[in-house]
Amino acid sequence: MLDIGKQSIMKIYTKTGDQGETSLFGGKRVSKADIRLEAYGSADELNAYIGWLCDMEVNHVHEPVLRSIQDRIFTIGAELAADPSKKSLKKPPLQEVDVEILEKEIDSLQIQLPPLTKFILPGGHRDVSIAHVARTVCRRCERHVVHLLGEEKDLHPLIITYLNRLSDYLFVLSRWMAKEMGVREIFWNPKY
Repeated sequence: MLDIGKQSIMKIYTKTGDQGETSLFGGKRVSKADIRLEAYGSADELNAYIGWLCDMEVNHVHEPVLRSIQDRIFTIGAELAADPSKKSLKKPPLQEVDVEILEKEIDSLQIQLPPLTKFILPGGHRDVSIAHVARTVCRRCERHVVHLLGEEKDLHPLIITYLNRLSDYLFVLSRWMAKEMGVREIFWNPKY
């Protein structure tokens, strides 16, 4: 802690990770290459992209939903960062209603869009592309969580469901953003 007059502030650097290890929530030391860190690192990256989407003018109407998603991703991060041997750690819960909220949002956006008849290539506008980057980071995070679940059976399985649904939401949001901004969707026309 730094002492600045009557106020103390927490130092950002601790130097405890300088040798390639870090502490899980609960104190256990692990390698920074551990699959658990890959999982919650991807969740952190996803959260940053969701924040970027939230800051876009086109998504102003979706800000409450996007901020709620950021909160849920922090909840997932807390679960992923927790030492699995410490069952009594207090963590916020991920619940079925969180998945249901995403499903309602997907349905609400999808009825505003033309039916999908072809695969869509990411692009057409920088903001739409960012939504697709967020979607692919979400899929990577999901893969890391599936890998982790294969090693640690006590991980909350709803995390995978939530991330799977979130990637669907981000896909539909990217389409909605393109429609709102008058951006033509780029369809994949395979060269047979």
